Amino acid sequence: MQRLTRNRAPEPAKADEIDAGNRSDPAGQEIKPLSVRISAAVKMTGIGRSKLYELIQEGAIDIVKIGSSTLIPVESLERLLERNRR
Repeated sequence: MQRLTRNRAPEPAKADEIDAGNRSDPAGQEIKPLSVRISAAVKMTGIGRSKLYELIQEGAIDIVKIGSSTLIPVESLERLLERNRR
């Protein structure tokens, strides 16, 4: 059970709670993410998780591994959608 106190500043959001959308820097300018995690890529594209992994295996989507994290460059997702546009 969490204890409630007065005048307590709210805790900052954790990295996994932050949406994959654009963020603002202190000057108020929007910052577009260079890469996103798998879960964010699924939300951004509307592609299912399994299909996304298939596309990664086929080489249709680039990935970047940093430690155990798998990141997908947003540019790679944009190219995928552009290639499959009808």
